[in-house]
Amino acid sequence: MSMQTEEEQIAQIKDWWQRNGKPLLTGGVLALAVVIGWQGWQNYQAGQAQGASALYQQLLESSLPQTGEVDPAKVSELAEKLKSEYAGTHYAQYGSLFVAKVAVEAGKLDDAAAELKAVLDKPVDANLAELARQRLARVLAAQGKLEEGLKLLEGDADQVYLASREELKGDLLVQLGKADEARAAYEKAKAALAEDAAVGGLQMKLDDLAKGEA
Repeated sequence: MSMQTEEEQIAQIKDWWQRNGKPLLTGGVLALAVVIGWQGWQNYQAGQAQGASALYQQLLESSLPQTGEVDPAKVSELAEKLKSEYAGTHYAQYGSLFVAKVAVEAGKLDDAAAELKAVLDKPVDANLAELARQRLARVLAAQGKLEEGLKLLEGDADQVYLASREELKGDLLVQLGKADEARAAYEKAKAALAEDAAVGGLQMKLDDLAKGEA
C-alpha cells in the first residue's frame, strides 16, 4: 500500500509539472527577459539623453558664440543631426528654434517660418508649442503677413504665456492700425502680470497709444 501511495504521489507530481511546471518556467524566463530588456532600455535611454545633450551643447555654442560670428551652416548641420538621431525629443525641437533664430538674423524668414511650423505641428510639449507659436507670429509679421500672425495668437493661452502673447498681439494690431484693439490687448497683458512686476516697455506702448489719440 505504501509503495502504491508513493507511485501515486510521483504520478501526481509529474502530472502537476506537466500542467504547471513548464508554464511557470516559461513565465520565469519571460520575467527575466522583461527585467533584462527594461534595464537595456533604461541604459539605451540614458545613452540617448547623454548623446542628445552633448550635441545640443555644441549647437548652443555655435548659435551663441562668445566671440566671432555665427556659422549658419554649422548650426544647420548640428540641428539636422539632432533631428535625425533624436527625433521627437526636446533637444531636437529646441534645435529647430535655434535654427529659426539664426535664419531670422540672416534675413531668411521663409527658412525660419518652416522650422517653427515644423515644431508647432508636432510639439513635444505645451511650452515648446507656445514658444514656436509666438516666434512664428513674429516671423509672419516681419513677412507682412500680419493677419496670419494674429490668427496664430487666437484662443486661450496658458497663464504663464498670456502676458507675452497679448503683448505680441497688441504689437501686430498696432501695425494694422487697430489702436483700440491693440490697447485692449496691451491692457490684458498688463493685467496678466503680477502687481509688482515691471511692465516697462509694455507701459510705454500703452502711453504711446494714448499720445497718438491726444
